[in-house]
Amino acid sequence: MLSNYGLRLVAVGLTVLALAGAGLVLKGLFVPESYGLYGSFRADTIMEEASLTIRHATNSSCFACHSYEAKIHKMGRHATISCEFCHGTYADHVRDNRKIAVLPVKREGEITVLCLRCHNTEIKARSQEVIKTVAMPGHLEDQQVKLTHNCNQCHHVHSPLKYIDRAKKITGIMEKTL
Repeated sequence: MLSNYGLRLVAVGLTVLALAGAGLVLKGLFVPESYGLYGSFRADTIMEEASLTIRHATNSSCFACHSYEAKIHKMGRHATISCEFCHGTYADHVRDNRKIAVLPVKREGEITVLCLRCHNTEIKARSQEVIKTVAMPGHLEDQQVKLTHNCNQCHHVHSPLKYIDRAKKITGIMEKTL
């Protein structure tokens, strides 16, 4: 006959075995079959993600129809910025190579809000180094214009220095721009 201590050890051991068994049963019920096939994730996710409808496109997709904007955009400081960053996803505008909707065009203060997504502060590349950029509202103060000024009052939205460079050429001011 087992002592009280021995009975307690057997009870604890049986409890641990019961919990481990219940854990294995739950794992079998809730962990998908493809989990762990290629590492610590669900392998079926690969095909599920590949079958999703593509929502984004490259700038060249936009430039196929918008050649005027493409020409200006490619010359400008924002040439590397995606059209979708400002205008929304390609899939909201085109499906099966046909225009399905018009993307909203930003106007007046909306343009400034859009510009402030990047131009609200200087971009710190490293703790001591600042990437050359225009930061608001300091830029408006430097140019001695009202803080309520909209960016497109001086800048072309697809090529920010287009108007500035043209004005400098006309006036003979040839200082180096950012």
